[in-house]
Amino acid sequence: MEIRQLNYFIAVAEERHFGRAAKRLHMAQPPLSQQIRQLEEQLGVRLLNRTTRRVELTAAGQELLDRGRQIVNAVGILKADVFQVGQGAAGVLRVGFSGSATYGVMPPIVRRAKQALPGLSLHMQGEMLTPAMENGLREGTLDAALLRPPIAAPGIDFRVVSREPLIAAVPAFSALPAGRPVAMHELQDQDFIAYPPDSVLHRTTVSVCRQAGFQPRITQVLSETSMMLSYVAAGGGVALMPASIRALQLEGDVYCDIEKAPEMELAVAWRSEDRSALLQSFLDIVVAATTSLPRPLSTGLAPSSQ
Repeated sequence: MEIRQLNYFIAVAEERHFGRAAKRLHMAQPPLSQQIRQLEEQLGVRLLNRTTRRVELTAAGQELLDRGRQIVNAVGILKADVFQVGQGAAGVLRVGFSGSATYGVMPPIVRRAKQALPGLSLHMQGEMLTPAMENGLREGTLDAALLRPPIAAPGIDFRVVSREPLIAAVPAFSALPAGRPVAMHELQDQDFIAYPPDSVLHRTTVSVCRQAGFQPRITQVLSETSMMLSYVAAGGGVALMPASIRALQLEGDVYCDIEKAPEMELAVAWRSEDRSALLQSFLDIVVAATTSLPRPLSTGLAPSSQ
């Protein structure tokens, strides 16, 4: 029994008339009658009781109509789902996000993906450091990642999607001057809270402090951005972070622009060998979502030498 035969039978059963069913199917009546007879022969039962005026269903015919409708509907859904996957509009992607990107760009990316690709299921992991995301991409536990270049691992392609200045997160009760950008040398007497040494932001923090003429006094090393901000709010020190972290507002924290702040790049990365239509559709969404975001403002920006 073929799906085509089921469609023929359903049309006859619903119309209760071969002529109307043939018209509905855009075919001649004799071939339709022949197809129904062949279907009955294949199944070994009578499906229809034919009269000169009407067609009536037998008990077997009613069963085939009820179950056949379900089958035809399921096949239609299957075809649509397969097409969606083939067009890069459905499936599962595992995506990692760096700390500030978890709060700044994850929400608009997810919103846009839900609108453009309703068949896409995103499995997201936030608050990740770039080295961990590189490992995830290489090992296949991540399909894409929003991370901070440079990328050391081979076999990974990336595209820079945004640039933003560094800002300082300081305790609300800090004696640092409020209402204006701070110069880096004004932070030399502060304790610093930093990401782990293998992170891009740790290296950038040390670099900008040295350029200002001092070595940062790092008293706390934390992997999670939210924990760093909590520690800042508690008076544990200051932290340098990308400006998009302003999306995360925590009582006790104040964000200050930095004079001549270096810019941090945010990139979307993926395995070089992964050329799936689904991934490409997601990459397009990431670019569109990050392009439409308002650029974080700062004063006296200078390009980073990183």
